[in-house]
Amino acid sequence: TESKYHRRGGNLKTRSTELGSAVTESSLTAVLPASTTVKKSTVLSSESTKELAEQAKVTKEERRAQIDGRHKYLISRLADGIDLSEQLVEEAIISDDKFQLIEQFFVPSGLKKLLFFYQDILQQNSNASLRLDESTNSLPQKKLFITMGSTENFTGICAFFLRTSDEVITASNVSQEVNFGMFDCPNGNTLQGLEFFLSQIMIPALKSQQNWGAVKEGLKNSQIQDFLYAVDKFVGTLSSSRQNIEDKIQLTKVDIDIYVSDLQNPSDYIIAG
Repeated sequence: TESKYHRRGGNLKTRSTELGSAVTESSLTAVLPASTTVKKSTVLSSESTKELAEQAKVTKEERRAQIDGRHKYLISRLADGIDLSEQLVEEAIISDDKFQLIEQFFVPSGLKKLLFFYQDILQQNSNASLRLDESTNSLPQKKLFITMGSTENFTGICAFFLRTSDEVITASNVSQEVNFGMFDCPNGNTLQGLEFFLSQIMIPALKSQQNWGAVKEGLKNSQIQDFLYAVDKFVGTLSSSRQNIEDKIQLTKVDIDIYVSDLQNPSDYIIAG
């Protein structure tokens, strides 16, 4: 090693020191007892966790300071609909990494919808590092979170807010400019949840609607009647699709042995056909 480094310019002392340092560092895990290595890793992990927790706390407080009448309206509707306290809903919202979607919903010509899922998700167990079986590392736990609706599987309750115009959403007009609704997805059955929402909530509400805006005739208008008929038909299609998926329409099993047991050659099959 010495002759090698002398040939490269006489930096033996410096390079030997670097080499020794690298060898010493890389061989620590082999020299130290396993418990010492695990302890060092645990300390580093604990420090990182504390730093992340502190950053998350600062972010949450900044978001909490942004909450105004508009946010409180959303929080109130969510709390009533899902049967949670407003404090829990607020905490879930300010802790969500998609918090900025709320602001994008409020601005002029902003997002047309704002979705929340409330369902079981897998949470990391605090004692997961002590277990060898990975299947026991996560536990299902109910969580309320903001979603775009396209990245997470829908298995629980969907609460949604819809804009009625492109106007900016303010604390004074949020109750007029934003509609709230929700539907349940029991056991992950989205079709059943949507069918119930349309047939038991939306259609009865539409059929009892008196004010249809510019359409003065209301329910007597042929276009309104065609619309309601189309919605009814759509719900019927949903119901048929759901029953098909649930195997409620079953074909009779036929025992073909009694028909083919006497067929011996190709001509027999042709005659049977």
